[in-house]
Amino acid sequence: IDYTFPNIDPEPYDPSESKWEYSDFIQEEEFTRALALGLFDYLRKSRSSGFVVSLSGGADSAAVACCVYLLIKLGIENIGLEEFKKKLYYISAIQNLSSVDEIAEKLLLTAYQPTENSSDTTENAAGKLAKALNATHYTFNINEVVKEYHKIIEQGLDRKLTWQTDDIALQNIQARVRAPSVWMIANIYNALLLSTSNRSEAAVGYATMDGDTSGGLSPIAGIDKHFLRNWLKWLETKGVLTWINNSESSYFKIEALHSVNVQQPTAELRPSENKQTDEDDLMPYDLLDAIEEAAIRDKKSPADCLKLLKLKFNQYNEKQLKEWTIKFFRLWSRNQWKRERYAPSFHLDDKNLDPKTWCRFPILSSGFEYELGQL
Repeated sequence: IDYTFPNIDPEPYDPSESKWEYSDFIQEEEFTRALALGLFDYLRKSRSSGFVVSLSGGADSAAVACCVYLLIKLGIENIGLEEFKKKLYYISAIQNLSSVDEIAEKLLLTAYQPTENSSDTTENAAGKLAKALNATHYTFNINEVVKEYHKIIEQGLDRKLTWQTDDIALQNIQARVRAPSVWMIANIYNALLLSTSNRSEAAVGYATMDGDTSGGLSPIAGIDKHFLRNWLKWLETKGVLTWINNSESSYFKIEALHSVNVQQPTAELRPSENKQTDEDDLMPYDLLDAIEEAAIRDKKSPADCLKLLKLKFNQYNEKQLKEWTIKFFRLWSRNQWKRERYAPSFHLDDKNLDPKTWCRFPILSSGFEYELGQL
């Protein structure tokens, strides 16, 4: 073996920078490209033939579906159509296709799964977005399946299930019944089912294990809800910088996101007259994310977190801030077992909660009861 080093003269370092790197929305641009690239790499390295997303009409699943579409659009823009198809050579269904939309129809499979608690608003939002992304979209009404489970359990318990006595169970069964159908679609098409839970939900366990956490990859489990909502509004109104040709650029927007962005986040698991929203169940998402950053990333005590909240969120009284602080620490401690079971997620900043590779915490603990008692 010849170990002789070639005699090459040094050259000045001249890093090439793309126009988007000078954007006023650099965080949004970087997030878009990082997630799209991560999904592309996971797709080809897992030899999956596409992605399945349970599209609820809400923000989280909308963000995941949009990133799959952007994977295709940005991938073709950066390496060209033929090279894109070459890297996915094992997916025969796309080899003769010639556009982003044609490929999206094969690689992105979505499903809306309503119950009697679902609204026309979310159904329309899911349908409009799926059409804009040219996804292969299905609607599976699971209401009768949910009712059948009610009947089986009521017969076994010899009593009626009611929202007054069985609230959590009645909510969770709806989320869990949605899992088998999208798993089936994933199996039928050799596709990868994407979980749609975000980091804010993971921090407090606001997700149904074996329901909306179902999937082989959890792309946004490291991203907080407050950022995701702002990113979706940016993608609707501003858009990601793309190239028309080698010299001319434009902004690619997904205006169908408007139907998603005008909604208040809701799980739609309780009867519609309850007007359920995520923030009523938990606390304002921006405040939740502030506690998580201070408590988990910065390792601050409940008392120090409360002091920080009084400074940053002085529109709320101290009693309310104390209640939210206590709620966060108790939910965080109680739900470590859920975080242990999340599908792998991408690391996109310094706030990831993945216990396998980033943020260890005991499944069973005192739950900060002493510290919370000092508040």
